[in-house]
Amino acid sequence: MPARTTGPVHPDMITAIQHLYKVIHSAGVDRRLLSLIHLRTSQINGCAPCVFSSVDAARKAGETDERLHHVVAWRETPFYTGQERAALALTEAATRLQDGAPGVTDAIWDAAAAHFGEEQLSALTLEIALTNFFNRINRTTREQAGKTW
Repeated sequence: MPARTTGPVHPDMITAIQHLYKVIHSAGVDRRLLSLIHLRTSQINGCAPCVFSSVDAARKAGETDERLHHVVAWRETPFYTGQERAALALTEAATRLQDGAPGVTDAIWDAAAAHFGEEQLSALTLEIALTNFFNRINRTTREQAGKTW
């Protein structure tokens, strides 16, 4: 399918996104984990350009192919730490908000809070939300993997 637009074109939009990323990356969360969160969210939403960009960013941050290939099945593999598992559970719960889904339960939140401070939890929440934002834009505009971002 051809793309419908060429992506965000308003300079204020780019500036706002850059400010959000600055906040996310200043909270002390490992860049590899942020990339895994971006990847898992994008896999759930079927956003090819975000899957592409998160794999690229994760590799640049030193992530292994083994872990990247298995993030879709993170519960079934031994490749992730307790902290990463808590972040991935939070990611899935916050992303899957369809009718009837429980969303982020107290148990999921408490598990994440056991591994991250308030500032880091805020950054994780913002990363998940921003990724969902990009996924929806890219799915709407039919952005193609590897073309932009």
